[in-house]
Amino acid sequence: MTIEKKPLWVLGYGSLIFKPPPHARFVIPGIIHGYVRRFWQSSSDHRGTPEKKGRVVTLVPYSDIISKDEFIKDVEEHDGLTPGFTKDDLKVWACAYYIPPEFADEVTEYLNVREQDGYTIHNIPFQLHNDPKIHKEEELNKAIEDLPLDPSSGKHILTSVVYIGTVENESFIGPEDIEKTAAIISETSGPSGENWEYLEKLYHSLKDLDKTGKDLYLERLVNKVLEIKQRNLLHG
Repeated sequence: MTIEKKPLWVLGYGSLIFKPPPHARFVIPGIIHGYVRRFWQSSSDHRGTPEKKGRVVTLVPYSDIISKDEFIKDVEEHDGLTPGFTKDDLKVWACAYYIPPEFADEVTEYLNVREQDGYTIHNIPFQLHNDPKIHKEEELNKAIEDLPLDPSSGKHILTSVVYIGTVENESFIGPEDIEKTAAIISETSGPSGENWEYLEKLYHSLKDLDKTGKDLYLERLVNKVLEIKQRNLLHG
């Protein structure tokens, strides 16, 4: 008996946003609710080395945030939230890639190699913000038409594969002073390029995804790195 292959949906919230997986047929922007995006994952294989580790992003869920005071303090400080914030107050703009069935296995193998150094596979809900005026492709419409709808927003909800460096993995840094993170990013690089390039490309790609607001944490981190680079330039 032949087993019918299924398409693959992959969420991108970090480097996948500016460096999509191969064979991606469609990309749809949207929101991951109940998480924050942080540069709290060290990188020794892409944007750093084992001797001088860089920083890359991961997602931190609400359940982990409220379990530790230092997590709560960081979110209140860098996301503009007031004490007592709820899961509904947390959102991360990201994108979903549709991989046709015939390429699903190949892309999964590719991502398993790319997303190493502490990342593991998870399945989380993703609220699609597709515009029917733009996404008219019959294949895409067929792929999303049976997805459940969020009753409050009327948006389709996709449960999709995503790679996350959880708080338990060895490469997770945890709450780090943003000045320190910026200093590390400003001076590290690895096989995939400069750490600053990663942050810069992510920042500008997200501005294209989310035209209604901004990521305050990323905004501050970018500004800190630019300040450091300017100081270094002035002092030769």
